[in-house]
Amino acid sequence: MIVSASIVLYNTDLDELSKAIGSIFQTSCDLQLFLIDNSPIQNLNISRLAEDSRIKYIHNPSNPGFGAAHNIAIEQAVNAGHIYHFIVNPDIYFSGDIISPMIEYMKNYSDVGMMMPQILNLDGSVQNLPKLLPSPYSVLMRKFKRPKSFYIDFINRYELRFVCRDLIYNAPVLSGCFTLLNLIAIKDVGMYDDKFFMYFEDWDLSRRMHEKYKTIYFPKVSVFHGYDSGANSNRRLFKIFINSAIVYFNKWGWIWDPNRNTINKKTLAQFTE
Repeated sequence: MIVSASIVLYNTDLDELSKAIGSIFQTSCDLQLFLIDNSPIQNLNISRLAEDSRIKYIHNPSNPGFGAAHNIAIEQAVNAGHIYHFIVNPDIYFSGDIISPMIEYMKNYSDVGMMMPQILNLDGSVQNLPKLLPSPYSVLMRKFKRPKSFYIDFINRYELRFVCRDLIYNAPVLSGCFTLLNLIAIKDVGMYDDKFFMYFEDWDLSRRMHEKYKTIYFPKVSVFHGYDSGANSNRRLFKIFINSAIVYFNKWGWIWDPNRNTINKKTLAQFTE
């Protein structure tokens, strides 16, 4: 069994990337890594990493977006007969082999289509990334955090912050910064929707996966993630965020989305059983 992983690059810092790659190859699994480089100019230092036979470098200067670039690697992994594929951000790093326990869990539960570990800030605090399915209201509340009297109760529920920190559970939205995909399930539900250039593509895939398979938050292992909400500080990224939000809600429904309420209620019910 060969496990695969992909990292999408865009003018990525070599030191940061080397740290991510070093973390990934701590596993005892036979792993192939795809580097999909969306940068307009090829970085020769990064491309030389492909001298390692475990790494395949693909320069992709057309820059179709985050999900579309990962799809290049996913498609090659599927064609090669791989069963498990990791989506990894270049700003991820961790210690020890966390790849193997995630795969072992997915092997033991064939109804799991997607998993993510616990994601930590650089100071060790937990990033609250598993979520309920979003509504336009929840997206606005997360951005503006107003009014405060409503925001605290809202965010504790929406981001499932009230759930025990070490609990494994089924969440309808998982972050794409570090994700394990069951490629058998991917062949069923499809890859990333390339209508999303960046943002919301992981939420969209999570939702499609969650409707047929379990999408598991697995806090038994953890990774560090240098989280940087560029859409909050960069006008260009904010426009991309807004466009992706429009694509998402046009696809799934703005106000009228009955499945959203059903799925969210079922998600919350697992914590009261």
